[in-house]
Amino acid sequence: MKSIEWADNKVKMIDQRKLPLKEEYIICDDYKCVAKAIKSMVIRGAPAIGVAAAYGFALAGLSSKAKTSKALLGDLKVAYSHLSKARPTAVNLFWALSRMMNITINNIDLGINKLKDRLIEEATIIEREDMAINEKIGQYGSALFNKKVSVLTHCNTGALATGGYGTALGIVRSLNKQGKIRRVWVDETRPFLQGARLTAYELKKEGIEYILITDNMAGYFINKGDVDAVLVGADRIAANGDTANKIGTYSLAVLAKENNIPFYVVAPTSTIDMNIGSGRDIPIEERDKREVLFIGESQIAPSWTKVKNPAFDITPARYITAIVTELGVINSPYDINLKKKLL
Repeated sequence: MKSIEWADNKVKMIDQRKLPLKEEYIICDDYKCVAKAIKSMVIRGAPAIGVAAAYGFALAGLSSKAKTSKALLGDLKVAYSHLSKARPTAVNLFWALSRMMNITINNIDLGINKLKDRLIEEATIIEREDMAINEKIGQYGSALFNKKVSVLTHCNTGALATGGYGTALGIVRSLNKQGKIRRVWVDETRPFLQGARLTAYELKKEGIEYILITDNMAGYFINKGDVDAVLVGADRIAANGDTANKIGTYSLAVLAKENNIPFYVVAPTSTIDMNIGSGRDIPIEERDKREVLFIGESQIAPSWTKVKNPAFDITPARYITAIVTELGVINSPYDINLKKKLL
């Protein structure tokens, strides 16, 4: 399953807002369409957002009317600014845009058409790299378990959230190939229901046994001993290991600690932001109140109700058993070991 692909000089994305009931696609031929798709969660998941941003940047180059490479650079700076505002928490967005901008600057002496082709090539490389990275993550993560296990996941961390294969759900796929998955406990993940709508959808397609639960059931099943480990993704990991992930992740980390089961954060190294000292400095996106007041088209609370809707929370490093990346499993102390791996 692919969340995004480049076809006929356009970006094709499965509309994740319609899943699992409808498989519909959004096709973008300009960067503003891609930015809107990221903001409105047509596409979501930190790695997939990075891939989308790269393709959006390439579209900006392709559609530019500039006559010279230097003039093209000016148009790309505008696109960079616009795309970077789509979602503030996922660092992969900024990582991909910076990589694309560096390619532009380093190849500014190419003819304009060759430069445009180079941008398309780089965006495609980012997508391919993400798939390979996720497969490595799956290999490292599955090696953490030497027996058949039941794991609990939060939000969606599969092929839909990445360029392909998945991060935390990539580990599940690897475990399943090795015959080491008993079942997956799937948090519904309010308010946008990425677990219920997307993770359950992916696991069904993969033929992996799962049970869907509401978010506030997690403690019950963990305490009963039905969960061997919690696997979650990340949208940004600070230099000290503090992790921003989908709202509700922090609660799971506390539950895992209290019940003495491992809590693994699973992410590519592009999600680690060594420029952010701790979770206190990670910007948290506040989303529209409608996502809380409604489930789909059904209103569940009065319109006048005051709402807070942070999309993410921060899990302190002390609750994280290990961080699984394509470079291997990183253990605490994270302020030292992240630096050793990345710098």
